[in-house]
Amino acid sequence: MPQQIAIKRATSHFVDVRGERHHVQTWGEPQATPLVLLHGWMDVGASFQFLVDALAGDWYAIAPDLRGFGRSAWQAQGYWFYDYIADLEAMLERFVPDAPVRLVGHSLGGNIAMDYAGVRPQRVHRVVSLEGFGIPAEAAEKAPRKIAAWLDALANPPSFRTYASLAAVADRLQKKNPRLPRDKAEFLAERWAAVFPDGRAELVSDPRHKLPFPHIYRMDEIFAMWRNVTAPVLWIAAEESEIPRWLAEHPEGEAGADGLDEVRRRIAQVPGARLETIPDAGHMLHHDQPAQVAALVESFLRAA
Repeated sequence: MPQQIAIKRATSHFVDVRGERHHVQTWGEPQATPLVLLHGWMDVGASFQFLVDALAGDWYAIAPDLRGFGRSAWQAQGYWFYDYIADLEAMLERFVPDAPVRLVGHSLGGNIAMDYAGVRPQRVHRVVSLEGFGIPAEAAEKAPRKIAAWLDALANPPSFRTYASLAAVADRLQKKNPRLPRDKAEFLAERWAAVFPDGRAELVSDPRHKLPFPHIYRMDEIFAMWRNVTAPVLWIAAEESEIPRWLAEHPEGEAGADGLDEVRRRIAQVPGARLETIPDAGHMLHHDQPAQVAALVESFLRAA
């Protein structure tokens, strides 16, 4: 059964975060060193199970479902990136109030972790960003079209398809990521989707996350935050990921021989940042190669 894949037992908590109910999953004992794990877009905190299982040390791993994802509260007014940063700060006050924290984030979560480390440098001990390199920069001239597209989408809100069963959700996960073994796909499907009485399944996250953003993405603002980071930073890229190539396709991007030149250009903004790569892995590298990712993460976080 899918439940058997978990080596380390997770505990669920429901906590108040800025007046909203959030689900948080933890592994280990609260007396151990805290490690906060932030998931990516359309993901859930439980997605870190395989990485946590691969960690050799004694950690108190804390993985929230970000607002509107998993079992955390949905937002009728939509989603704004900086709310995730405010949620993280409130979460740290609840779980890690007294010491600088170790942050690990994947994709969206990596960007949240990096921006928070630049805004509150005194609260962060070390940061690991798994495939969290930002998104393509956008010119100010795009603003009218972006706002119009957002207004149009509000008039016709997005929705999720319904799957015939949890097995069909697992099928979809494997189609999107061919490296994902069936047992892991079934494990994730149980946590990414809810089952109706007739057996049909639907993703538990809010489909309004699919709404386009009305604002443009400014790299100068992102770089200003990243340059303010004082904690040591480790970026980890997957060698088969589409994200670095996607960034390089845009006007400011440069692919380079290995596709990572634009990533290197960006992380050069962070004093002393380090880049490592994981072979035979795509964007969901903590699913594809959890042992390799865990070894890099743990070595970095334990460094003097």
